[in-house]
Amino acid sequence: MRILLTGTAGQVGGALFPLLRDRGEILAPALEEFDLSKPGALADGLDELKPDLIINPAAYTAVDHAEDEAALAFSINAEAPAAIARWAARHNVPLVHFSTDYVFNGEGDKPWREDSPSGPLSVYGASKLAGDSAIRAAGGPHLIVRTSWVYASKGANFLRTIARLAKERKELRIVSDQIGAPTSARVIAQAVADILSPGSRDLVGRLAGSGGVVNVVCAGETNWHAFATAIAAGLKSRGVKLEVETIAPIGTQDFPTKAKRPGNSRLDLSRLKDVFGIVTPSWSDALEVELDELARELI
Repeated sequence: MRILLTGTAGQVGGALFPLLRDRGEILAPALEEFDLSKPGALADGLDELKPDLIINPAAYTAVDHAEDEAALAFSINAEAPAAIARWAARHNVPLVHFSTDYVFNGEGDKPWREDSPSGPLSVYGASKLAGDSAIRAAGGPHLIVRTSWVYASKGANFLRTIARLAKERKELRIVSDQIGAPTSARVIAQAVADILSPGSRDLVGRLAGSGGVVNVVCAGETNWHAFATAIAAGLKSRGVKLEVETIAPIGTQDFPTKAKRPGNSRLDLSRLKDVFGIVTPSWSDALEVELDELARELI
């Protein structure tokens, strides 16, 4: 198989790359060769690449900047996936795309199912929802992998931000009233690799059997404050010298951001287990793996 994998410099794309190398030829074009901010040129690029499978973790993820860069966010998160999906549908090429809990309004305390009513609170969420809708409308074989609170031991993310701030400051103030499941890019990549594990044989049928969308997050739930506390404690236990002495819980209203965040980011994992037979690790177990790798860098 010729597998087009976008965003290999990002967290999920980078974690997917080594897991897919034995599945076929990985096509990882440079940005100038396959630029999602220029959706009008993507069909020609796909004609040249001729992939048998497209996996698209690349996205505009600067949630607050998106409020001022709506056109760019929609170009990358909605128009580009639409163009890719139309090409994929014409050629009957399966498309795996990545989405977010930000398509929901964040109300209540029940985990969001794949078919729960959407209601994004931000430009970022609206742009991702538009991309999801366009992929479904294209009518080709597809799987939208919806996830949340993504982090890794590499890149720019909450884990590394907390590690940096904990080395610089004695007190951190972290939001405690937003609930979700921190999910490592490694866990997401492994779940996708497992979904694709039988290879090209009846891949189209397997994706159709999923209803076209599946939630992939770590098991369990927590809040950002408890996540930050676990990060600091985990690094200290691994011998990383930190300055932080206090991590104080605060409310969302005490940490205003340009884009509104959902209070409830829980995602239901029933379909992942029932359709694909996949059970993800707890968020705390997955964190231990990333802390081991980060600590080796920081010591």
